[in-house]
Amino acid sequence: MSKILIVGPAYPLRGGLATYNERLAKEFKSAGHDCDILSFSLQYPAILFPGKTQYSIDAAPSGIKILSLINSVNPINWLVVGNNIKKEKYDIVIFRYWMSFMAPAFGTIASIIKQNNHTKILAITDNISSHEKRFFDSLLTDYFLSKCDGFLTMSQSVLAQLKQLKKDKPAKYVPHPMYDMFGEIASKSEAKKILGLHEETNYLLFFGFIRKYKGLHLLLDAFADSRLRSLNLKLIVAGEFYEDAKPYFEQIKKLGIENDVIMSNDFIPNSEVASHFCAADAVIQTYLNATQSGVTQIAYFYNKPMIVTNVGGLAELVPDNKVGYVVDTDKTKIADAIIRFYEEKKESAFVPNILIEKEKFTWKHLCQTLLSLVK
Repeated sequence: MSKILIVGPAYPLRGGLATYNERLAKEFKSAGHDCDILSFSLQYPAILFPGKTQYSIDAAPSGIKILSLINSVNPINWLVVGNNIKKEKYDIVIFRYWMSFMAPAFGTIASIIKQNNHTKILAITDNISSHEKRFFDSLLTDYFLSKCDGFLTMSQSVLAQLKQLKKDKPAKYVPHPMYDMFGEIASKSEAKKILGLHEETNYLLFFGFIRKYKGLHLLLDAFADSRLRSLNLKLIVAGEFYEDAKPYFEQIKKLGIENDVIMSNDFIPNSEVASHFCAADAVIQTYLNATQSGVTQIAYFYNKPMIVTNVGGLAELVPDNKVGYVVDTDKTKIADAIIRFYEEKKESAFVPNILIEKEKFTWKHLCQTLLSLVK
């Protein structure tokens, strides 16, 4: 059995990255490995963080040792942390790499750890190129990647980018595992009651923090299609704005869909995730670009059909006309898919396929693949 360290956000930090890292640590521990998490004492300076708070209101995960030590902007801290971890002689250190801002800290810490001539450095690379590109991204990313011994990606598009940059190092693709930690599946009726929604109304769910690349503006344009008015349908937008919210509310007003859109724009705590997904008929992601998506993997757990745009890794996860629809980033095509879903009563056809498809997305397979990279 191996001594493993995961490097990335974890409690008391909030969000999908923290949830993922904590679930991964639990899977390693359930397989008999010794696994800790190295997280941040300072993840983002307040001036750089677009949300309301970086911290969770949920209870701490049980059974995981979390070391909140990394200061992302303090080079002296990187040296101290790197040297402390080097002495621990972990067999494997797995960095969760999602943006170039973290590359200087991660690359420096990884470089120091490797000096013990024992630890293997792996990276789970969510992104190689940023959703919101900056001129320094490539340089910083290359600095971090050069310190790693192997890579795991969760989309084929990121794997292709990675192989172009690091052809001499092992890299494997495993789809994002299914999120299974937000509570049990409830009936639509029960979930609607919890959220104060009307029993007879149909609901679509757009979930997660809101940035330009998530394409909410495109979905709102599609939702204004007059053909949708006959479907007794409302859109739930559940997630915190990571950019200026004003243009979206102005768009909703201009389109005249104030009564058709429910804006729930605080961060959704883990305890309320299940109710939002269980109340919906389907989950809709009209992203303009994407790699992989944790939202898709929550939808799978709750047996929810999906309507996604044909960008990045989304289409890899959502077989078209089997568990949902894959459509172009066009407002009319998105509206067409919504109408088809309801008029052809596709929910009952898609759910049995979801039950089969979701068996691919296991944490055990992810852990086994990570371990295979060091062999």
